[in-house]
Amino acid sequence: MKILMVCLGNICRSPMAEGILEHKAKKAGLNWVIESAGTNGYHIGEPPHRLSQKVARLNGIDICHQRARQFVPEDFDRFDKIYALADDVLDEIRWIAGKKFNSSKVDLLMNELQPGKNLSVPDPWYGTEPGYHEVFKIIDEACEQIISKYADVKMNK
Repeated sequence: MKILMVCLGNICRSPMAEGILEHKAKKAGLNWVIESAGTNGYHIGEPPHRLSQKVARLNGIDICHQRARQFVPEDFDRFDKIYALADDVLDEIRWIAGKKFNSSKVDLLMNELQPGKNLSVPDPWYGTEPGYHEVFKIIDEACEQIISKYADVKMNK
């Protein structure tokens, strides 16, 4: 299974989501490919935000090797599932993907925890460290649900 986590800049939320889900998948013995991207190009090539790295590390997950990249339409060809971490990010994915947009492959991450509510993971970018801990906790719960939901599912890729 190939999963892509997408946020705005690919330096706060989606790198944490990539690291958390990758950690959980490996722990469960799943040979999944997990990546992340952002809908804007402001941070291409940069590592995750220092507080995202710190909070992940405090939870036993190393995300320092990740580098930000921009979401591209071809991601719909490469991934089985694409999770947007916010509703505005989902709108941007739809716009960037154009004709390649496939609604069956994309959803808001929070819909794994609260189906149909279309909630966003808060962006900790403008806040302080406690906000990053809260975001980690939310993403961790959603990723646990993804493992439970898809661990036995065989995808086409």
